Amino acid sequence: MEIVENTLNVPLDEFLDRPLFCFFAQESDTGPRVSPLWFLWEGGAIWNVARLSDRSYPERVTQYPQTALAIVDFEPTTGRVEHVGMRGKATLEPYDEARAKRLFQNYLGDRKNDWPAEFLELDADDYRLIRVEPETVVARDQSYPSPEGRIDCIDHS
Repeated sequence: MEIVENTLNVPLDEFLDRPLFCFFAQESDTGPRVSPLWFLWEGGAIWNVARLSDRSYPERVTQYPQTALAIVDFEPTTGRVEHVGMRGKATLEPYDEARAKRLFQNYLGDRKNDWPAEFLELDADDYRLIRVEPETVVARDQSYPSPEGRIDCIDHS
């Protein structure tokens, strides 16, 4: 893995341990596609849980393994903007329940009994893991001073 640039103020591993979305970009026969996915950074690779039925991105992994990923942590009230971009090859791997559990724990917490039913007892025949081993990484802190009163202009209603 070649780190082309890293201006983050935190170690790369620490950034990648945050429960953020990974924007998984792929080619397809009909043009580019992006899928926002939960991920696990482990063993120098990005891992995603992929359901085979009713999803097109797992099949594209085998057709078009070259992949780009974008992971962004953005907080408008503070001006924090941290970005990690990766390029590499994706592979479809057998479903690994232990690895999937570690991924889900990052987003759902350690108490598996409290998880929504759709994350429990996944059928290994209908699920795989996508593994992306980054060839290149660009990590940037693009934070800015947040304007005074920024919090007041955000309406979440």
